[in-house]
Amino acid sequence: MDSTQVTLVALVVGVVTGGALAALVLVALRARDHARMEASFELPDGTRSVLQGMDDVAVVVDTSLLIVAASSPAELFGMQVGQDLPSDDLRLLVRAARRAEHPESENLRLRRGIEPRLVTARASAITARLTLIVIRDITERERVEEMRRDFVANTSHELKTPVGAVTLLAEAIESAADDPDQVRHFASRLIAEAGRLGQLTSRIMNLSRLQSADDLTELRDVSIDEVVAAAIESQSLAAQSAEITITRAGSRRAYVRGDVQVLTDAVANLVANAIAYSPAGAQVGVGVKVVDGVVSIAVTDHGIGIPEDEQRRVFERFYRADQARSRRTGGTGLGLSIVKHAVQRHGGEIELWSRPGRGSTFTVRLPAVDPPPDLPGKKRRVAKKKKKAAKAAAVNREKTP
Repeated sequence: MDSTQVTLVALVVGVVTGGALAALVLVALRARDHARMEASFELPDGTRSVLQGMDDVAVVVDTSLLIVAASSPAELFGMQVGQDLPSDDLRLLVRAARRAEHPESENLRLRRGIEPRLVTARASAITARLTLIVIRDITERERVEEMRRDFVANTSHELKTPVGAVTLLAEAIESAADDPDQVRHFASRLIAEAGRLGQLTSRIMNLSRLQSADDLTELRDVSIDEVVAAAIESQSLAAQSAEITITRAGSRRAYVRGDVQVLTDAVANLVANAIAYSPAGAQVGVGVKVVDGVVSIAVTDHGIGIPEDEQRRVFERFYRADQARSRRTGGTGLGLSIVKHAVQRHGGEIELWSRPGRGSTFTVRLPAVDPPPDLPGKKRRVAKKKKKAAKAAAVNREKTP
């Protein structure tokens, strides 16, 4: 082997040896960095920035369950940097995630201040010594879902009665086909049950629309005088049948911003409720008052009243304070629930005062708006009509012998 070959072999060996040594050094450095990271309590780069940008509650805890980083909403649940993780349930979740070596999730009850909230919590390890906990408040979502389940269950139950009655009456009419008097009797009851079914369906649709997330579409400046007059007029026949007198008092020319039909239906429901629960010969009053930018519409009756322990429930769907009277009057148990949601959709509130044997007062409060200015042309037209009517009356008096 000549000197050139020896030199090439030496060069190859040197390159291979150097490469191997470099690889060993790189592996050693990586192992050192990995071991340092495994033993470190330092947060990975960018973790704090990510936490500050989160809307959900998120905290990072170390092996001693000390909070080392947190998002802003975490303070609402009493979780702050430098403090121990406050919930025993969260502690168990973190330990379970570390043992399993994969993320763990669970629904828990945590306190936000003094208020218990339903949350879903997910714990996952981000290093060997640090664990990330993300908490999402699902209280409202669960409440809405529970309302939906209750609404479907209650609606199904309420629809069974008129549907069953219609079926039975139809069978009775078929069996009494040879008796005209019986057919007329059952037919009149069938019409009544069909009307009750139609009313129930209509009110369910109205309530569903008011509870939807869609905004009211027919918004304009609404005259409360028109709303009250239309509501009283819609219940005049029922009042006459029950020998009830409806009186209107209070302020005039009050205006609110809203949907005139929705507001009219709400006030009409209150008037209808007052008529249904008042004795014959009684009086139902509708009063309007404007104070400090708030329009108050009070509907008062002198009926049976509502016990105090039932007053908080009267606005629930399908709830009836007097089951027997509701059956006689065909009540659906949805009227006051519709009123509550209609008022809330207009940014207002409704209050109830009631005493058994003394009657009840439902007061709706809505934000007032300025009434529109009177148009001069309109005033002139009204004055001209009055003058013309007075002149015609004078002429008629002169012609009368």
